[in-house]
Amino acid sequence: MSSPQPDPANASANVPADDPAVLDGTRTETAGVEDMADLPVPRAEEEGPQFQLPRRLRYKPRRNPLESKVLRLTALIVLLALCGVAILALVQRQTGTSGLLIGISLAVLPVPLVLGAFYWLDRIEPKPLRNLLFCFAWGAFAATLVALLANTWATSLLIEHQIGSGETVGASVVAPLIEESAKGSAILLLFLFRRRDFSGIVDGMVYAGFTATGFAFTENILYIGRSVTEGERDGHGFALTVVTFILREVMSPFAHPLFTGMTGVGFGVAAMTRRRWLMVLAPIGGWVCAMFMHGTWNGSSALGGLGFLGVYFLFMVPVFGLMVWLVVWSRRSELLVVERQLPVYVAAGWLAPQVPLVLSTVRTRRQSKELARFVQGKDGARTMGEYLSFATSLAFLRQRAERGLAGADFTEREQELLHHLWERRERVAEVFVRVGAQEWYRKHPQPRRPYGYGYPQGPRPGYGPGRYPAAPGPYGQGPGPYPQPGPYAQPGAYAQPAPYAQPGPYARPTGYRTTGYPAPQPQAPAPYLPAQPPPGFHPPAYPGPQPLQPLPQQYRPAQPQPQQPLPQQPQHPEPADSTARTGSDGAE
Repeated sequence: MSSPQPDPANASANVPADDPAVLDGTRTETAGVEDMADLPVPRAEEEGPQFQLPRRLRYKPRRNPLESKVLRLTALIVLLALCGVAILALVQRQTGTSGLLIGISLAVLPVPLVLGAFYWLDRIEPKPLRNLLFCFAWGAFAATLVALLANTWATSLLIEHQIGSGETVGASVVAPLIEESAKGSAILLLFLFRRRDFSGIVDGMVYAGFTATGFAFTENILYIGRSVTEGERDGHGFALTVVTFILREVMSPFAHPLFTGMTGVGFGVAAMTRRRWLMVLAPIGGWVCAMFMHGTWNGSSALGGLGFLGVYFLFMVPVFGLMVWLVVWSRRSELLVVERQLPVYVAAGWLAPQVPLVLSTVRTRRQSKELARFVQGKDGARTMGEYLSFATSLAFLRQRAERGLAGADFTEREQELLHHLWERRERVAEVFVRVGAQEWYRKHPQPRRPYGYGYPQGPRPGYGPGRYPAAPGPYGQGPGPYPQPGPYAQPGAYAQPAPYAQPGPYARPTGYRTTGYPAPQPQAPAPYLPAQPPPGFHPPAYPGPQPLQPLPQQYRPAQPQPQQPLPQQPQHPEPADSTARTGSDGAE
């Protein structure tokens, strides 16, 4: 028979409460097994573990290999490198070595222009360089490899089954589907794994432009290399190569960026909304538009020369202009976001009052960099560029938080950006004050002040007593050629006949020309006194400009020095002896 099992409760009750084994933790009250008393347990102290660990740990935390950033980056680089080697080998097989070299030398010409245009577009909030390099490499290596293999297989399948004109269907339907899907994959990856670097339409356009430029670079190598080989085989020389170069790199260097830009716009709209249905439909709609435009462009080659030019000027050029307008509008919207979001941090004391004004236009941003370079050298220009980038990122981060799109790390990222801005605040303060004051005056021009405003009443130099003694006026209204105190004080100064039109002290024949100057025209009296501001005028109050200081009380205008009066000369009537002299001359 089996022995009865001891009751744990009774066993615990039989242990004395003051047993030292229970007090020091070597035995628990609920153990119930006598062997557990031989396994001591270290007591946890408030200061932490008091024992020393061995030099070599046997237990280490194990993580998922896919969570390692180094491993993922290495895998991505290796994948793109393998795609580059594979596409290079395929292009060399189809074009030959000479065609490959000529194709590379000609295809690289428009690349700096196109990339420079998209890099200029990205000046408001520059994207990380690693993202741009990834997009270009993906388009040049991975997307072209997939497109070349898939297009070749699909076109041969269409020709084998005699589905329409195999090459035309492949160029108009299959190629757009495959190529736009391959290029759009890079934008999709950035949207999923680099969401914090994807904030709007401009970001989508920039990523799409870099990806499509890389794709067009490799595709141009292939087509130009083929034209070189075909020209040598058919005896056309470089004529076919020149035509291919003009069509692909002169007339349409932005063709692929324009197509893929539609997909980028769709992802940009998805990044700006919280609606689930719009986040799904916007990228799909952009992808469909990209395929339609790509298919229309490829299909125009089957319409002949006139049909190709019609599609180019009536469809591609207007769409390109529309896309340029959309990009400019989107960038202006980003500047408005910066101008609207940063005043919150100005009120909190983190930013200077001039920062939102300077960051609200591209022109003032450029002026601040140039002034920093002039005052502080290259280090100052670099510091200013970093400050502008951090401040812009801070404004966009707050904009995303207002839309409910910021993640749980919003506070941490905001504090990090404020820390960077505070470290550079002293070095850029002077530049912001100068550029901000200049921009404020440009947006708030000072109205022209009426004559005499801001100066004390009374005679001023140039309008005091004349330096010559008064002479009888030509009008019989008092001394001096001007009968009134001043030409501006009374409404009738110019309503009288011109003083130079009548015979007078200034109308006598002299050695100077007195004709040819029109007389002043009459004008209506002023609606307000000249020495007062116009009704409703109030000088603007801005802390920058200094108020107009009145003239000191001890100021006295310089008194003219007395001089000898002009001699009174009689009128000069027609001389009477002129006839007598004539007669005497005639008599002689």
